[in-house]
Amino acid sequence: MKHSSPLHTLFRLVILLMCCSACSSDSLPEPEPPTPEPPVESPDAYQDKIRTQPYPKADNELFLNPAPLIVPQAMKTGERLQFALSRSENFDSSETLTTAPQEWCMYNLHRPLESGTWYWRFRSTAADGSTPGEWSRTYSFEVKSETPEFLTPPFATFLENAPRTHPRLYCFLNGRIDEARSKVASHPEYRQLQARAATALSADYSTTPDYSRAEEFKQHAICLYQAYHLTLQEKYASKLHQLLKVMTAVPPTDSQLFIDNFTATNIALCHLKAYDLLHQRLSEAERTAAEQLMLRVIRRFYKENCGYQENHIFDNHFWQQNMRVLFQAAFMLYDKPAYTAEILPILEYYYELWTARAPTSGFNRDGIWHNGTGYFSANVKTLTYIPALLSYIARKDFLQHPWYQNAGKALVYSFPPNSKNNGFGDKSEKGNAPNRLTAAFADYLARETGNGYAGWYAGECRSLIQQDYELRLYRMCTDRNYDTALPENTPKLLWYKDIGEVTMHSHPGQTENNLALSFRSSTFGSGSHTTASQNAFNLLFRGVDVYRSSGYYQNFADAHNLMSYRHSRAHNTILVNGIGQPYSTEGYGYVARVLGGSHIGYCLGDASMAYGGISNDPMWINYFAQAGIAQTPENGFGETPLTKYRRHVLMLYPDIVVLYDELEASEPVRWDWLLHSPTTLEADTDGQIIYSRNEAKQFIAATQLFCKEKITLNITDRFLIPPAISGEAYPNQWHCTAQVSDSHATRLLAIMQVRDEAEGISVIRQEGNTFRIDDWVIEAELDARAPVLLKVSSLAHPATFDYGTDGSATSLLYDETDGSYHTVEMTDCLPALTKSVQQ
Repeated sequence: MKHSSPLHTLFRLVILLMCCSACSSDSLPEPEPPTPEPPVESPDAYQDKIRTQPYPKADNELFLNPAPLIVPQAMKTGERLQFALSRSENFDSSETLTTAPQEWCMYNLHRPLESGTWYWRFRSTAADGSTPGEWSRTYSFEVKSETPEFLTPPFATFLENAPRTHPRLYCFLNGRIDEARSKVASHPEYRQLQARAATALSADYSTTPDYSRAEEFKQHAICLYQAYHLTLQEKYASKLHQLLKVMTAVPPTDSQLFIDNFTATNIALCHLKAYDLLHQRLSEAERTAAEQLMLRVIRRFYKENCGYQENHIFDNHFWQQNMRVLFQAAFMLYDKPAYTAEILPILEYYYELWTARAPTSGFNRDGIWHNGTGYFSANVKTLTYIPALLSYIARKDFLQHPWYQNAGKALVYSFPPNSKNNGFGDKSEKGNAPNRLTAAFADYLARETGNGYAGWYAGECRSLIQQDYELRLYRMCTDRNYDTALPENTPKLLWYKDIGEVTMHSHPGQTENNLALSFRSSTFGSGSHTTASQNAFNLLFRGVDVYRSSGYYQNFADAHNLMSYRHSRAHNTILVNGIGQPYSTEGYGYVARVLGGSHIGYCLGDASMAYGGISNDPMWINYFAQAGIAQTPENGFGETPLTKYRRHVLMLYPDIVVLYDELEASEPVRWDWLLHSPTTLEADTDGQIIYSRNEAKQFIAATQLFCKEKITLNITDRFLIPPAISGEAYPNQWHCTAQVSDSHATRLLAIMQVRDEAEGISVIRQEGNTFRIDDWVIEAELDARAPVLLKVSSLAHPATFDYGTDGSATSLLYDETDGSYHTVEMTDCLPALTKSVQQ
């Protein structure tokens, strides 16, 4: 994107303004056909679930400088790996770096790389570094001057500054906790601290521990640790000690300890909390018993994680909790002489892993969660604790990572206060407002960074913050000194470039007046906690859903989830012959263009590669088998002849949304255009209008469809497969399908209005390919045989948009930003690859 200056841009702008002032529907002279650009090879995926090629390579645009060097686990043929990095392709220059052999499959340089081309390679060695194998082929990558820098200190710096005394888990509160203790009883959260600890005090630990209660024990340990650390009241220490005694007297068997993904770290956390806080009062036998339990967990998971986690796109449970607890356990034992030789490399591994792949896969700078909005809060404890600890010990602010710098703003636009979130993914439909952890994260960001968006957000959610107990110890030791005013000149549009989402708000920060649209077309594809929702949108007004992805998250992969929640039929996108997108990174889309001003917001998503076959991941194959569902075309899975699916989205502020779809296939197909709503949908089949009304919030919505081919509207309030749990909490939802049958290619235009009931819906006047509504003129070519045409102009303001001839030319937006009008132009922007097209 850039401010335009060429003469062709000026010419197009003059034509646009003439069209706006004359209000004419006469067609403009056809411009000279543009010189076709060479075709760009489309990868089968932008991300690998499990890395198959080294990173980075020549066609990988770096996300950060320095980039981690990552080797697929399958390419490590010895016990250790050695890396070489150089400015010279022959590795013969004086600055060439050859690393010591290490066990894991990544290397972090911990210093910035100069701009230009770099070369690297690797080889496997024995455990002692002897008998090295042949060097791999040489890989190259380019460091650009504009690549954001984020530097972390080497592990040696962390180790040099790491504490050797206990308690140490919250050493970053040193210097603050003494003052907090002196006035703890007057703190607004003191009663909540006492109340939660009282629950643990009343627990009965007199019998053999029931390890199926590991999650409950963990919560007790957290609350008792906080209460004693702050108040120094003996009753809390005694109860935590009692919990440890019971658990060490009858240790869990392996089958109890490793029964699922979280039980082991829940139990380990109970031990390490008591070990840390009560270290001086524990007997030698008690300390040894706690150490042995932590070692069992550390050893088991390190064997599984080393080589795997640096190469997995994102292992949910690992990053939510397990990574943090494993790091804490190693942090307890690294300086104990009996364990140092074994534990230090493990502690280093998790330190380097955070640098290479955190905070959100390592390939996301947007500040929003890449793995589904609904699961963000499950990661908050780790997202706050780890950078706090590392920043304090390593003497480097880990919150300078671009993701953290953008996170405050992302919260405002994707999780608005006093509103449902407008995101995608598992659980995103739940709740009518942010939860306590999301609010606590905003408060943490505001205290640590002074970010204005985070400060405003936290100010809007004060009561929620006080309900949170996970970050309570931090808050009670840290002054709240941030501004709660929303920053001036807040934009109406925000583009999350790395994850492939866009959000538009008519009135940011004003829920009762705000129309909020979110759009997803993501290179992360579908699967895990994301859904098959490429080129899908959600629309909210006054903090509630107008149109939203449908279904209920009651189970990760039961029949309802697989067929009526995760499947593309549950989202505001399209189906091709009834077939949706697979649950894999191969079912990807991307956001190609984004332009925004005070009157017009625009984005373009391309999901042309999103409909490629079944979900072939063994995990999904297993879940389909468990649910008794075959991945057949009759069930909505399989290959399609789709060749193009480009969706244009415009918000004409404050209350009109325009969708314009370019759909093409190599043979005639049935196109299903989908719209879902929690409130009743009714259709005017003559006018191809879909109506809905929200009684509680007193607004109405209307969507009118236009197409050269015949459209058949079907509306139902039934799911293909209903949720397993029914009742008032899970009412039926409404689903509209607009079908165009037996068509090689079609163009669909949808004009949506969302208004207060008292305002009513405006009539749309059509003259050929020109559509007039209120003070807006929209031109859209509906004949799929003709070049694509999409133009919008305002009669009330000198704001205009022009997509460009058949998409091959530059898109132009002339609109007001920061108090003055500018022309901005853009062509397709291809996202950064984290895998490689070139093998």
